[in-house]
Amino acid sequence: MSGTHWIEDVAKQLVSEYRNSDVIVGNGGLSVSGLQHVGRLRGEITIVDTVLRLVRKSGKETRHLLTLYTVDAWKGKEGQLRQFRDVEEARNYIGWPLYRVPDPHGCHANWVEHYWEYFGSHLNDFAENVEVITTKDLYEKNERMVKFVLVSVTTLREKVVSTINKYRGEKKLSPDAIPFQPICEKCGRIDTTEALEVDPANFRVRYVCRNCGHEGWQSLSRGKLNWRVEWVGVWYTLGVMFEPYGKDHATPGGSRDSCNDLAENVYGFKPPAGLAYEWVGYRVRGKDLGDMGSSDFIGFSPRQWVEVAEPEVLRFLYLFAPPMRRVVLSLDEVPSYYDAFDKAERVFYGLEEGEEELSKSYELSLLRNPFPEPPFQLRYLNAMILSQVLPSKGKDIAEVVQRLRETRQLTRELQPWELERISTRIALARRWLELYASDYYKISIVEKPPLDELLKVVDRRVAELLKGLSAALSGLDRWDEESIKNAMISLKKEKEEEKKFFQALYLIFFGRSSGPRIAPYLAMLNKDFVIRRIEEASSLAGVS
Repeated sequence: MSGTHWIEDVAKQLVSEYRNSDVIVGNGGLSVSGLQHVGRLRGEITIVDTVLRLVRKSGKETRHLLTLYTVDAWKGKEGQLRQFRDVEEARNYIGWPLYRVPDPHGCHANWVEHYWEYFGSHLNDFAENVEVITTKDLYEKNERMVKFVLVSVTTLREKVVSTINKYRGEKKLSPDAIPFQPICEKCGRIDTTEALEVDPANFRVRYVCRNCGHEGWQSLSRGKLNWRVEWVGVWYTLGVMFEPYGKDHATPGGSRDSCNDLAENVYGFKPPAGLAYEWVGYRVRGKDLGDMGSSDFIGFSPRQWVEVAEPEVLRFLYLFAPPMRRVVLSLDEVPSYYDAFDKAERVFYGLEEGEEELSKSYELSLLRNPFPEPPFQLRYLNAMILSQVLPSKGKDIAEVVQRLRETRQLTRELQPWELERISTRIALARRWLELYASDYYKISIVEKPPLDELLKVVDRRVAELLKGLSAALSGLDRWDEESIKNAMISLKKEKEEEKKFFQALYLIFFGRSSGPRIAPYLAMLNKDFVIRRIEEASSLAGVS
């Protein structure tokens, strides 16, 4: 294929910029302020991981770092406060460093550990070899960061402050400001302290707390730098060469520009290559609830995603969209995401025409080598149907294969990895049905259609239509959704007749007068069984 994917261009540029480096270091940064939602998998995980995979193809080694900003002040937003049973008590933690805030559910050592689990425990599902680092550890244990902090509040302090003030509009720092906020030893807050004096020999600052009035000395390892300086300190300490950033940092003269300025003109090192990306939106039942937000608790976690879908499907959605295009995700819409992923897979294997971007996005989304041959595809929707219509609910893979053969969707022997893929899809689709599907999608095939209800809708004309459908289905060479749908369309019927006709079909199979599109469901049932049921119903009005 001739064209290049947008992320291939990013990787190529990165290799060119650091051609003299043997190891390329990529980093992402997250503040564990609350819900660690899947939107945070876009830039910090998927983009960094994919870029570094491509960089390795050039022969270089890579490191994928993820920095957790755990010394940031807890803001006590409504979403954060609601996590606690006692909201008034929770207000006491406002301004505390995140790592010191208690776990509101009492199952972890602190706030950070609780909200990190549903994200951090699934990192290896979405990327490989991600090294997690916290700013708390950097301040307390990293010698390179210790030196950076000390120089920032002593010899480079004036240049740091004047550079920051170039980007602060009217709210400028005082020329004698010290760009460091220690943790108050009395009230525990970090957002209300002001450093007054540095004692470099003892690595400490004298400070006053505006919240409780306490004055005292605090170690420079117990606090944090001004956030812009801290960001630069992470780059310097970890040797970051590539770091994507959200659109809020991307405005000209904004925070990324100010940090680049600090790195180059104050600390004298090259800032990392970057890539701006758009935030991820959240949709529920068709309503866009806005952008996912950690401290606002808007969105859903990686753990919720892997309950119902494979990580590669989400990676595909992120890679197919240009980085500055908003992606809106909904757990209600997982079946449609699988349809898009499956189409891209068919394009990749040359089974279907499609844009090159689709094929490359599929290939780049994979966390393994591509399958050696085109895999058998069980549509997610069909997996969902099988999990309802089969006696074993799809748990017996032999029964699944038998039904796929009966319906002629499967015409060859399957490889072990294909059987495993089918089992995975059915299990995920079954879970999706339990958690997110509306009752509309939840069906079961009735042992016997409800006769009284059927007699109300199967008049002579509907019976003729059912008889015609039975004949059309009997003549099908292919037993699939499209063929069954076309057989239904071929029957000429008035609007009112059509309504009763479909009511009858739903009653015949589901025991209710409405439901999801019926052709996909019939396609997953035994052909002879379907035809026999329809013929039996057509005889209710004496049509032979």
